Amino acid sequence: MGLFSSLIGNAGAVSQEELKKEYGRLLVEGEEIELGFKLIRDLFIFTTKRLILIDKQGITGNKIEYKSIVYKSISRFSIETAGTFDLDAELKIWISSEQLPSITKQFNKSVNVYDVHKVLASHVLK
Repeated sequence: MGLFSSLIGNAGAVSQEELKKEYGRLLVEGEEIELGFKLIRDLFIFTTKRLILIDKQGITGNKIEYKSIVYKSISRFSIETAGTFDLDAELKIWISSEQLPSITKQFNKSVNVYDVHKVLASHVLK
């Protein structure tokens, strides 16, 4: 992921190995990391059981909030692919029956948003 993409708020993919090494202690028995993305200091990780949002707070980033969202609480989601002049793709996730999306993330062109869609669909549509 390039520095410019990071600065403008676009997420880039992070390897499963790197995520497991750093955040494996968050996983329960039988849970595996499927996809992960980094947005400046924050991360979001799709596992076989839930979506984990990691929010590093403060100047040093020492204070960290780990938010888990089970897939069954996701009522709908959408992806918007990058266009010719629009350099980023977007993911929106609605939790329960909320009117507005609870989570909105932008991806740079290096991320295949269809992979993100496939992971979400495989868990939400069970």
